[in-house]
Amino acid sequence: MNRRTLLAATGLMFGMLWQGGAGAAENHGSKDEAVAMVKQAVDYLKKNGRDKAFAAFSDPKGQFVDRDLYVSVFSMDGVSLAHGANKKIIGKNMMEYRDPDGKYPIKMGLEIAKTKGSGWYEFKFLNPVSKEMQDKAVYVERYEDIALWVGAYKN
Repeated sequence: MNRRTLLAATGLMFGMLWQGGAGAAENHGSKDEAVAMVKQAVDYLKKNGRDKAFAAFSDPKGQFVDRDLYVSVFSMDGVSLAHGANKKIIGKNMMEYRDPDGKYPIKMGLEIAKTKGSGWYEFKFLNPVSKEMQDKAVYVERYEDIALWVGAYKN
């Protein structure tokens, strides 16, 4: 192989590796995107009311699901009102749900919403894209008597 062909092949290989890495990162939402999605969800809720908003938030093919980012809404007593990744929990009280490390993520999020209005916390949860239990940083924000959150899974 001559020098020119070797350089071209090396450049092609690095380009493919770089694109693969970028593609993998594109499968995950960022913390900034999580905050932006919560803000968009609150705006949508204000403009459209709860029934329409909760239906939109729970639509797995809708505007509030993007890769592994999705909106969840809980009442202040832990009842799931909307969930972009698991409709089966809607209407259920999730206050006693524990992650694999024994943390109570719903209690944790609601405590932040009640005491601070908004903020971040972390726990483990099933990633709907990878189907693996992963660390997740979640941004929660209170709106009236409910809490909305979106989490970014850690790579």
